[in-house]
Amino acid sequence: MNVDTNTVIGIIALCAVVTFGTRVLPFLCFGGKRKVPEAVTYLGKVLPPAIIITLIVYCIRTVDFTVAPRGIPEFVAIGIVAVLHVWKRNNLLSIGVGTACYMILVQAIF
Repeated sequence: MNVDTNTVIGIIALCAVVTFGTRVLPFLCFGGKRKVPEAVTYLGKVLPPAIIITLIVYCIRTVDFTVAPRGIPEFVAIGIVAVLHVWKRNNLLSIGVGTACYMILVQAIF
């Protein structure tokens, strides 16, 4: 499918405006001396761990425990991510090292 240049530029501009809008909206709503509602504070504390747990479940949902290696690479990588994140508190480091570890385990060891 061929798309003309104006359509591509329009799509990119729309994506940029929407992305910028989602970044600016919290400052417009809660900036200055306005108090952040308790519901928003609660969601800010609860949602990140809930999303991580959802991603973990999504990643291991297809692991077949009846066939070797029985999920060992997945659980080793999850453990490494958890330990690194608790130790260093660096999302990029823990996810990057965990992904690299998983790929090494899957491609070279198992």
